Amino acid sequence: QVQLVESGGGLVQAGGSLRLSCAASRIIFRLTAMGWYRQAPGKQRELVAGITSNGITNYADSVKGRFTISRDNAKSTVYLQMNSLKPEDTAVYYCNAYDHRTLIPFPSWGQGTQVTVSS
Repeated sequence: QVQLVESGGGLVQAGGSLRLSCAASRIIFRLTAMGWYRQAPGKQRELVAGITSNGITNYADSVKGRFTISRDNAKSTVYLQMNSLKPEDTAVYYCNAYDHRTLIPFPSWGQGTQVTVSS
């Protein structure tokens, strides 16, 4: 099954930036859609941004214009550049592969990386 290792989270003030990274293995990365998800306390996990194997991106309305997802197939790594962060962006962020037709994520998840935005 796919293995995922997220990194880059931390504590940042509102208006600041962070860049998350996710290294994936045990998948044919270049052929797989990848997404960033987040889960805030007491809330369901949500898809924040996705990128297909040919580079088509999609974003949740709440992060459009502030977050940018990208991928490096040579490194089997997906990134999430987060700018103009808001306190409501505070969550554990996860990456995962997903079926680009159904948007259903693969069943296994990494440990996630905590992002905390202070006001």
